[in-house]
Amino acid sequence: MKNTFGNNLSLTLFGESHGASIGAVLDGLAPGIAIDDAYIRSQLSLRRPAGKISTARREADEYRIVSGVFEGRTTGTPLTILIPNTSQHSKDYSATRALARPGHADYTANVKYHGFEDYRGGGHFSGRVTAALVAAGAIVLSALRSKGIVIGTHIASCAGITDAEFDNIAAEISALNQKEFAVLDDEKGTLMREAIEAAAADGDSVGGVLQTAVLGMPAGVGEPWFDTVEGVLSHALFSVPAIKGVQFGDAFGMVNGRGSDYNDSFYISNEEIKTKTNHNGGVNGGITNGMPILFSCAVKPTPSIFKAQNTVDMFGRTDAVLELKGRHDPAIIHRARVVVDSVTALAIANLLVTRFGTDWLSVQD
Repeated sequence: MKNTFGNNLSLTLFGESHGASIGAVLDGLAPGIAIDDAYIRSQLSLRRPAGKISTARREADEYRIVSGVFEGRTTGTPLTILIPNTSQHSKDYSATRALARPGHADYTANVKYHGFEDYRGGGHFSGRVTAALVAAGAIVLSALRSKGIVIGTHIASCAGITDAEFDNIAAEISALNQKEFAVLDDEKGTLMREAIEAAAADGDSVGGVLQTAVLGMPAGVGEPWFDTVEGVLSHALFSVPAIKGVQFGDAFGMVNGRGSDYNDSFYISNEEIKTKTNHNGGVNGGITNGMPILFSCAVKPTPSIFKAQNTVDMFGRTDAVLELKGRHDPAIIHRARVVVDSVTALAIANLLVTRFGTDWLSVQD
């Protein structure tokens, strides 16, 4: 189904940017998982816009869990989350209804849904819907953490400015997950912010690369062909608006080297099998090898910009020029990182419960 991801643990998203509410349904969660309200709110705050580098639209994201939780723990039945929309400026879009915004899904949505789609703010295709994804992801992230699996993402590059590389991943993930602007080198973060502000002042936008690490994954999870770890994760990651590429380990760097450069040699450490390097990103043959899962996502520049752009009138079938009004992000990469963490958690959890059973995430042994 096009709005549902996962099989043994599934997530369904619903709602539109300017509708009454957005939401998510998690089905297949084990019973007994604690609901950490403070953590869910903290995760949602990382996705919300802040300052000059984000849109002026402000939503409180006062979510409600209306099913699947009793006395603070999951019941094992479908868990439904509702988040109301309270800051819509729908008139910003009515004047340009017929104009296909370059880089957006306006044209493809119009073709697919025969003109009946909610076009305001991108409707169901809007990044606004990711708030529900983050709320659901926070529940799964908490459950994974109780099993010793942690996930963290940093802005590896933005506007051509490169962050430091992962080194002491466990400590760095802990620090990153507390940061509003998730970089390893705060001085590079300042330069990135300045570049985003400069793009905004020019009516334009910038993109970058996010790098994610997953620690604590046991070896032997995943399938050799159509449900590889890379395949399941990529399926989820490409659902995040603006992600246009995914790389595991040093994938694209390998093409210019030799096998002797990029094969990860095995060794024994305290009777455990490990690799001396991790060029393959913790996956061999589609299956986890026990090393950190490492992957990177290319995040394109935000398509909503304030420069005049050539487009078409979809209804009049004529060429046109679009000049956007309203509230838009000059960059979304800093907000997208928590969304990436959330879809990663959902994909990883689905792989784990497929391997070990649906009750594996429960706190009860």
